[in-house]
Amino acid sequence: MFERILVLSPHTDDGELGCGGSIARFVEEGKEVFYVALSSCEKSVPEGYPEDILRTEVKKATEVLGIKGSNLLLYEYEVREFPRLRQEILDTLIEVRGEVQPDVIFTPSSYDTHQDHKVTREETLRAFKECTILGYEQPWNNITFDTTAFVLLEERHLRKKIAALNCYESQRCRAYLDDDFIHSLARTRGVQINAGYAEVFEVIRWVIR
Repeated sequence: MFERILVLSPHTDDGELGCGGSIARFVEEGKEVFYVALSSCEKSVPEGYPEDILRTEVKKATEVLGIKGSNLLLYEYEVREFPRLRQEILDTLIEVRGEVQPDVIFTPSSYDTHQDHKVTREETLRAFKECTILGYEQPWNNITFDTTAFVLLEERHLRKKIAALNCYESQRCRAYLDDDFIHSLARTRGVQINAGYAEVFEVIRWVIR
């Protein structure tokens, strides 16, 4: 049903965290996957790393998942300043829509409390009115979550997700990048549908053609 898939990541690593296993599966199935990171979070880079380290790391991570280098689009919106920049972000997403022409969009969920994630999701709705939109789960930002769509994963997809996230050496202090956490969350979502592993998504908009 979906052949051209767009993953919208407010910051580098959000896309891998929210749907890295699904990306690995889609690429394996021959789908065309595009990845947009709106910010490389230079203000948040830990001391001792170059300012552009996250640009380097996201290139490595998306390569692990199988995304073509030409399908990775990186922008430089300032981290934690998205509410102030929402019109520019909308203009960027409209440009991306014209270039990519996706069938389905993966974006932060409606329950995500991070200000940059909220703006990304809101402007996704405005820019991609004709597309199916699924919101990915990031439990550290969610008070609750609407588990209305599941993507089944095999262990090899989960291994690729973990390997991709391990490319983010500068972010290893983050508890949500822990291998055991990633594995247990996928296992929990799999159990909910009597499967081994899964990632779960909020159905924000479903378009059947």
